[in-house]
Amino acid sequence: MVQGRDDSADRPSGSRSDAAARHSEHAGLGAARHLGATRHMPAWLKVTTAIVSVFLVAGLAFAAFWVIRLQGNIEKAPLGAGNQKTEGAVNDATDRMQILILGSDTRDGKNSEYGAADLSSGYGQSDVMMMMDISADNKRVSVVSFPRDLLVDIPECKDQETGNVYPERQNAMINEAMAQAGIGCAVDTVNQLTGLEIDHFMMADFNAVKELSNAVGGVDVCVSDPVFDPDSRLRLPKGTSPVQGEQALAFLRTRHAFELGGDLGRIKAQQGFLSSLTRKIKDDGTLSDPGKMLQIADTVTQNLTVDDGLASVPALLTIGNRLKTIDVSKVAFVAAPTVQAVSDPNRLELAQPDASQLFAGLRNDMDLTDPTATPSPTPTPTSTATTPPVGTTPAAPAPPPYDKTLQPVTIANGTGLPARAQEIVQAVVDGGFTQTSQFAAEPTQTTMVYYGAQYADVAPDVAALLGIPSAQVVPSLGVAGVQVYLGSDFTTGTKFGSVTLPPNIVNQTAGETLCQQVNPLYIDG
Repeated sequence: MVQGRDDSADRPSGSRSDAAARHSEHAGLGAARHLGATRHMPAWLKVTTAIVSVFLVAGLAFAAFWVIRLQGNIEKAPLGAGNQKTEGAVNDATDRMQILILGSDTRDGKNSEYGAADLSSGYGQSDVMMMMDISADNKRVSVVSFPRDLLVDIPECKDQETGNVYPERQNAMINEAMAQAGIGCAVDTVNQLTGLEIDHFMMADFNAVKELSNAVGGVDVCVSDPVFDPDSRLRLPKGTSPVQGEQALAFLRTRHAFELGGDLGRIKAQQGFLSSLTRKIKDDGTLSDPGKMLQIADTVTQNLTVDDGLASVPALLTIGNRLKTIDVSKVAFVAAPTVQAVSDPNRLELAQPDASQLFAGLRNDMDLTDPTATPSPTPTPTSTATTPPVGTTPAAPAPPPYDKTLQPVTIANGTGLPARAQEIVQAVVDGGFTQTSQFAAEPTQTTMVYYGAQYADVAPDVAALLGIPSAQVVPSLGVAGVQVYLGSDFTTGTKFGSVTLPPNIVNQTAGETLCQQVNPLYIDG
């Protein structure tokens, strides 16, 4: 019996085994790389790997802890109260955005020291109401304050939690909007008032102000004289002082200490506080410091209620990232223009036409900090004139075949703004049509120019004077002379489609430091 040859003794030292050879098509190519000789890992590499692994695990655990903590802090509520929206959801990172900022007067829980719980009913009332408008390019922010004593029409609202429906209310205080049907009703009320559509809301309580002011190390405020208000417990010396905690809250809550008392003085103080807070956060680099951001985020989210769209840490961080690059001189603080209400001298109503001009400017995305902001283009009336042949001199326009001062022009005010008709009457008179009259008409959406028999030549001239397109000039058997029927598409300016901002509408920008004028009755000492 012939035994197979054992050639192990003849195999050169270091040649590969049959098992290794099976990993290669050709035995002479040597062992596969992954079957090469194992080398011991250097001790320093083992230690480094272990340290990196620990840091990675710790970092992931730290991030997970904060995401879970912050997410758990957030409370949410429905954005609306059943009223129709015409716009879709915005992209929080790139689109123009309106956020309604609310301060609740609820006295529950941590806020019980500021009064009995029965001082706020239902969901509580909005002690502070501001609409923040962020431009799509992140270059401008407009913050519009609404006085709590402002009388408005509150639409029908459905409480999204209980299903209860509350009827429309007219001439009600704006801070009552959320008392019954929740925050969504306040959102719907501001939408109806301004013609804009709120994309998100943030609501904080008294404790949020104290904790936030503590988290940033105090906010500098300035007063013209030493001030003491026993009701809010505000006491400050003349000049600039840092406030935090209770004094920060007192500065924002006082209804008596500034101007002549009331909401308007308080709004200016609130805007001054926010201006200073904005400067401090930007100057300290807070928005670029993860540690400071986490501290502030933890403080804010513990005292914050937001809509479903903002009820996540990434969504809130997206808003913060947009705000960190904005020039403070382009953060404009304004107040809705108001006058003493006719129905109640202790309340306010919108001042017209200034309020309509402001809201129209916002709808047209105008820069409120630039008094020379270009208004939206005015529609050009269709012209039937023909172009003269090349080389000929155009004939001078023929004078109208009528006397302007004898033509009856009536302004029918269907805008819903009582002062609007007089503004247009004055524009018509300035244009030479001095035989004018006006009356309040049924609300309408589209502005029209109607004319009776024998006024077909006058109506286009009146329309051209006001910039109303010729397609909106039509004959009517029921009209004597020319009638301009103003609609909700012509609530501002004296040219159809144009927007004119009220003078001095901006109270201050975040780049300005202003001292609050102390009410003489509350000067300390």
